[in-house]
Amino acid sequence: MSEEHRPAIRTDIPHSARIWNYWMGGTDYYEVDRIAGDAGIAVDPEITTMAVQSRQFLIRTVRFLAAEKGIRQFLDIGTGLPTMQNTHEVAQRVAPESKIVYVDNDPLVLAHARALLADTTDAGVTVYLDSDYHRPELIVSDARHVLDFTEPVAVMFMGVLGHAESFAEMRRIVHTVLEATPSGSYLVLWDGTDDSAAYVTLCRNYTDTGGVPYTPRPHSEIRAVFDGLTLVEPGVVPIDRWRPDTPGGESRPAISAYGGVGRTP
Repeated sequence: MSEEHRPAIRTDIPHSARIWNYWMGGTDYYEVDRIAGDAGIAVDPEITTMAVQSRQFLIRTVRFLAAEKGIRQFLDIGTGLPTMQNTHEVAQRVAPESKIVYVDNDPLVLAHARALLADTTDAGVTVYLDSDYHRPELIVSDARHVLDFTEPVAVMFMGVLGHAESFAEMRRIVHTVLEATPSGSYLVLWDGTDDSAAYVTLCRNYTDTGGVPYTPRPHSEIRAVFDGLTLVEPGVVPIDRWRPDTPGGESRPAISAYGGVGRTP
């Protein structure tokens, strides 16, 4: 998208990517996002834990796929704002030749894309696509210019599919992309769930501020997106309990966010 046709960055309406950056301890947000973020913490004090643990889930899953499954191509859809330990950094630390395609259509995210790509390895490739995940066919078409779709690809949707209008739309988006990948590809997905009344209220309040609605869904619907895939142990579980680096988290209350990794047949 050319600069003259790119939508202006709205600083008067909170945006989920910027709020999430604030909750994770980042710096790329506006005052309206901080206000909305603090209001969210007041409603659901565990939201900052979810934000931090979501990044830890990304680190562990990408590292697992790169180190243990030999995946060298990652399609990270709805990546959000750059922060610490981004997908390309984790993958290229294991395998410097890894190729990563990030996808987002937030003007603020796009403005930070240059910083995101600055530390790509010489052997690898990292690019950014300006695209909306509601148009998965276009994402696949554009990604083919960088990724080899005859070789396995890890397709990632990290905490973004609550913006889909329905469960059916969520499945359509995910499976349109997966169907373009070859056997032995992987789906990495997590999303917030509706088993916490505080989190559901937080999401409803966010929608009331004028942000794009985000809908927490039942754990069963997150699990159903993996139908037809072979789940990697331990399956679809709270994100902090997916192969944690430090055991013992089972004694803590479960986070209202479930995720998993599945292999295509």
